[in-house]
Amino acid sequence: MTDTRASLTRSAAIASITVALVLAVLKGWATWQTGSTAMLGSLADTVLDLVASLAVLLAVWVAAHPADENHRFGHGKAEALAAIFQVILITLSAGAIAFRAIQRLVEGGETQAADTGIAVSAIAIVLTLALVAWQRHVVRRTGSLAIQTDSVHYQSDLLLNLAVIGALVLDQYLGVRQADPLFGLAIAAWLLWNAYEASSEAIDHLMDREWPEEKRRAFVEAAARHPELSNLHDLRTRTSGTADFAQFHVDLPARMSVGEAHDIIERVEADLTSRFPGLELLIHIDPEGHVDEPGNPLVETDEFAKLENDT
Repeated sequence: MTDTRASLTRSAAIASITVALVLAVLKGWATWQTGSTAMLGSLADTVLDLVASLAVLLAVWVAAHPADENHRFGHGKAEALAAIFQVILITLSAGAIAFRAIQRLVEGGETQAADTGIAVSAIAIVLTLALVAWQRHVVRRTGSLAIQTDSVHYQSDLLLNLAVIGALVLDQYLGVRQADPLFGLAIAAWLLWNAYEASSEAIDHLMDREWPEEKRRAFVEAAARHPELSNLHDLRTRTSGTADFAQFHVDLPARMSVGEAHDIIERVEADLTSRFPGLELLIHIDPEGHVDEPGNPLVETDEFAKLENDT
């Protein structure tokens, strides 16, 4: 499974790099031919796509490495770091495009060779659609955060290329001379919004945010199917790359032997890890009635009791 995931994520990263290289050459030529600010913004975005895709390739390669002595939880956060790197690049790109668009609004100017820009943008749309389709397939199979963030950026490129076509049509065929820089500003705003959206999940991974409530509840419900367990508390969950981590304390009778307790926990672990693939689970046993940190609701909340109260 690990080898398949690594192969899929690597293929998506290589496809992304290939598409970005082709589009950078085409858009560079089209920018020179048209003088369009919107096309310049599209070119800048594609160049940053290329740099970001190289970072993604490195990240998925690092994330595929198994746990070692220095990284016992694995290398999954490399994908979140790559996603943050992409967000920084997207933000810089948006700032440069906005600056150029404002400059064009102040100084004026018009575009040329609209047919060339439109043709290049149409080719970009076709290539990007194919890439996004493959990236979505890979994300469904692997859950890769780096590929998902890369895909979000390329999805925004679809609108960006449509905006370039719209700007050229309005500027040259309909005589709306301010259309090109205004579309450039709209593209910059769109990129900033995507940067904000893409940063959220990456930050959650780096900050070890708890699982979504639905997933956390499903986990507690699965554990509650084992009647020998009671007072499941101090539940902590997080995600790193495609790996999930969970740990909790649970009460067992004080008179129970170590061997009996071990057998119960082994069965619980086997069941929960089968229901939640890719899960690393740590269960701590407390004797019935034991209180870990009196007055600390984060630690002492009984998840089983909470589940019953909610239903």
